[in-house]
Amino acid sequence: MTIRDVAARAGVSAGAVSLALNDRPGVSEATRQRIVDAARELGWSPNLAARSLAQGDRVHTIGMALTRGAAAAGLDQVQMALIGGIEQVLAERPCSLLLHTAPDRDAEIALYRQWWQSGRVNGSVLVGVVADDPRLDPLHRLGMPVVAVSQPALSGPFPAVWTDDATAVAEAVRYLALLGHRRIARVAGPETLGRTLLRSEAFTATVAALPDVTARILPTDLSAQAGARATRTLLTAADRPTAIVYDNDLTAVAGIAVAEELGLSVPRDVSLVAWDDSDLCRITRPQLSALSHDPFAVGEEVARCLLELIDTGRADSRPAGTPVLVPRGTTGPAPGR
Repeated sequence: MTIRDVAARAGVSAGAVSLALNDRPGVSEATRQRIVDAARELGWSPNLAARSLAQGDRVHTIGMALTRGAAAAGLDQVQMALIGGIEQVLAERPCSLLLHTAPDRDAEIALYRQWWQSGRVNGSVLVGVVADDPRLDPLHRLGMPVVAVSQPALSGPFPAVWTDDATAVAEAVRYLALLGHRRIARVAGPETLGRTLLRSEAFTATVAALPDVTARILPTDLSAQAGARATRTLLTAADRPTAIVYDNDLTAVAGIAVAEELGLSVPRDVSLVAWDDSDLCRITRPQLSALSHDPFAVGEEVARCLLELIDTGRADSRPAGTPVLVPRGTTGPAPGR
C-alpha cells in the first residue's frame, strides 16, 4: 500500500495526501478528513524508514518477536545474553532493538508484515525456528532482511547464525561412554524445535556408533516441571539410565532434585549433564557438568550478520562457536565400574 493508493481512493493528488497526513497547510479540512478516512480504510501507515532517510538520518531498527508462551515462561539467562549481544553491536551505530511478543505464529507473521510495510523496522531476527517453519515463506515474500538463529538447514532462504550443537552432543555422549555408561538418556526440548531435532539426530547417531550403548529420548517443554517428570520416568524404569543429558539448565537442576527424591546419589548412581552453562549450573550441589557456550557472542554475530545484510543486500550464514563440555560434580564413572 502506497501514498498513491491513498490518493486514488480519496480522489486527490499524492502531494495533497503528503500535506494532509503530515498535518501541513495547503488542503482544506474537508479534504484532509477525506484523505485520513481513505488511509484508514486501506490500512495504510507511513513508512518510517523512508521518512527517516528523507530527513537525512541513517537510523536502523531491528525487530525481534517472541511467541507469548516463551515470554510467559520468562526470558532466561541464555535468552537475555543473546539479546544483550545483539544490543551491544547495535549500540555501535544509531540502531535499536524492538522486542515484541505475539500470541502465536500467525500473529507473529502479521506483526512482521505490519513492521515491514510501515517501515517500522529495517530487518528482523528470527528465533525459535522449527522444522518447516511457517514463518519462512511469508517473510521471504515480504522481502524483509532476516537472520535466523538456527542451523542453515532449517533457515530456508535466510542467512543463519548457529552453534555446532551436533559436535557438542557427540562429545558429551562419548565422554559418558568412556566413563563406562552404557544406558544413556536425553531429556530433550519440543520435538518440532529445530535445535531439538538436530541434537536428537546427533545423539542417536553417536550412540549407534558405540558398542553396547543404548539410548532413550524424552521430549519436554524445557520447564523445570517437565524436566522433573521426565527424569522421574527415566529413573523409575526397570532399565533406568546411568547417565542423562539435558537440553537446558532448568531441566537438569530438576533432575538433581528428582534423583535425591528417589534416594539416588549423583554421580554415584546416575550422572547428569546440562546444556547452557548458566549460573544455575554452578550453584547446585554438586555443581552441574554442562555444555558451555557463549550466547552473548552469538547475539553479537547475529547483529553483525543482519546489519551486513541490510547494508549490502547479502550476508552468508556463519557459525558462532561450538559448545564445550565442562565436567563438574554431576558426572562420574558408571555404577559398578
